[in-house]
Amino acid sequence: MTMKLFEYAVLYHPRPTKDQVERGDLPASQLIVDMTQVLARSDKEALMQATRSIPEEYDDKLDQVEIALRPF
Repeated sequence: MTMKLFEYAVLYHPRPTKDQVERGDLPASQLIVDMTQVLARSDKEALMQATRSIPEEYDDKLDQVEIALRPF
C-alpha cells in the first residue's frame, strides 16, 4: 500500500471559568501543535501520529483538544 500525504494541527479550546462567562471574556483557542505534514497509509494512521504529538501537559484536558486533519 502506498503512503499518502496528510497535514494536521492540534488546537486547545480552554473552558471558560464562571467569572469569564459573567464578564463575557471568553478564553481564546490556542494552537498547541503547528501544522505538520506526515506520510501515512491511512487517515487513521495519520490521526495516530497526530495524537502522539500532543504535549504531555494536555493529557488531563484531552476533551478540550481538537485535531484538525486533512489529506492531500
